[in-house]
Amino acid sequence: MKTKYGIFAGLFVLVAMIGMSPSFADSNTTVLSTNDGVQLTKTVVPMSIPSDNTMPWGFIEGTVENHAEGYPVILQIYQNDEPVHFAQTNVNEDGTYEYKFRARNLDGNNVVTVYEGNYEVKIFKSIQITGQNLI
Repeated sequence: MKTKYGIFAGLFVLVAMIGMSPSFADSNTTVLSTNDGVQLTKTVVPMSIPSDNTMPWGFIEGTVENHAEGYPVILQIYQNDEPVHFAQTNVNEDGTYEYKFRARNLDGNNVVTVYEGNYEVKIFKSIQITGQNLI
């Protein structure tokens, strides 16, 4: 299985592009289960947001090759092994997905930093398995 993904805040990159090229085999992807021709996988990637970040939005995007129709991508963000945010997003027909989140917010006239520091993002994807894309 090949996938590409990145984590960004607006136009400001929060982490370096993960992997050596936009499309690669995930060495940090594990298979959690296989049922009725659908494989559930988990990929873990780092996310680092600098203290001087000025962008209000961040997003997690990626592509799931051979995605199983009707199954969303589940995203879990942790900091120091503590859960910070959980979400799910639908997968488009072409296998792409995107989830937007607030990296900074306004509280009256004060800017509130929502994310800062190092995080671990767990991405759960459902893959339609065939003979060619078994992990």
